[in-house]
Amino acid sequence: VQLVEGGGGLVQPGESLTLTCIASGSIGTSDMGWYRQAPGKQREFVARIDSNLRADYSESVKGRFTIARNDAQNTINLNMNSLKPDDTALYYCHLAFADAWGQGTQVTVSS
Repeated sequence: VQLVEGGGGLVQPGESLTLTCIASGSIGTSDMGWYRQAPGKQREFVARIDSNLRADYSESVKGRFTIARNDAQNTINLNMNSLKPDDTALYYCHLAFADAWGQGTQVTVSS
């Protein structure tokens, strides 16, 4: 299964973005997640959603980001509000059952 992310860009602090990940095949009942990697840092967990739509988030994004999935379209989204400069990173989509990763989409938050 191939994963393709999109929706990244350059925004100012306080603005919003929505990232989308499209899978080339069925995501079935797999957990799906978003991770990010800032320059010079390790890749870190951002959010995850299971097939029962239970979601969990890192403390740094809780209350600002929302993850959603559409199994019929094999997509997941990450709605990001109140963006901060610390959110600047390359964001990756992850399909748990296949341990598959996308190529990433860049999010830059800067005034």
